[in-house]
Amino acid sequence: MINRRNFCFALGAAALLHRGSRRAIEPELFTAETFRNSRNQTMPYRLFVPSAYDKRSEYPLVLWLCGGAGRGSNNRNQISLGNVLGSHVWTTPENQTKRPCFVIAPQCPDNQTWSEGQDPVTNNPVGVKPAAPLLLALEVMRDLQRRFRIDARRLYVTGQSMGGLGTWSLIETYPKMFAAAIPLCGAGDPTQAAKLTKIPIWAFHGAKDQSVSVEGSRNIIAAIRKAGGNPRYTEYPDAGHDVWTKAFNEPELVPWVFAQKSS
Repeated sequence: MINRRNFCFALGAAALLHRGSRRAIEPELFTAETFRNSRNQTMPYRLFVPSAYDKRSEYPLVLWLCGGAGRGSNNRNQISLGNVLGSHVWTTPENQTKRPCFVIAPQCPDNQTWSEGQDPVTNNPVGVKPAAPLLLALEVMRDLQRRFRIDARRLYVTGQSMGGLGTWSLIETYPKMFAAAIPLCGAGDPTQAAKLTKIPIWAFHGAKDQSVSVEGSRNIIAAIRKAGGNPRYTEYPDAGHDVWTKAFNEPELVPWVFAQKSS
């Protein structure tokens, strides 16, 4: 049986090795915040607010769930290291000019994960249900909805690796919460596929992924399609685990995400 904490540690180490992880962070784009709830639980997170924010308008929000390398308590790793592309693709001047949005990047604590669950056959981690840090991240998101003019019909969730697992677990548990989901190199629970037929999903995986088996994406996508859904799925035949270097550079991705709106 694979220990989930060791598994996610390995994913973080893999992310650190990629040359893209050395790309410079732009901390001035994101403010460092700390959320504290009524139970005195805290979570560090980074927040991007559109530069032209106008209280008279409503804005979409992207929830970014980092990979294993983003964990910690420094409120930085989740938008740097191997997590730069997934957190910053939404904040580029070009995208903000055309599609201004909020971005929230909570930081998962060390030795914890975004989701819980294992495949009963392979014992590989599968995003079955949100773990405590992810439930706390939802509280952060709700707090932002109270503080800012966030459009509840345009909430989007995306994550890679550990965050990909978290993305699947989140939409399986709350299938009506998000207007679209973009899980990268993750794994969903095929038994929950019937819940996911209505939500727009674009999943990505590398066929040569040695950290999270590509079967994790193949199986949930096939199950959703069998249940009557029409998710998008991009599998890179020569890619390994770091599919974020390709997925977040797909020219259709950002326009597709912001074209989605909950009913």
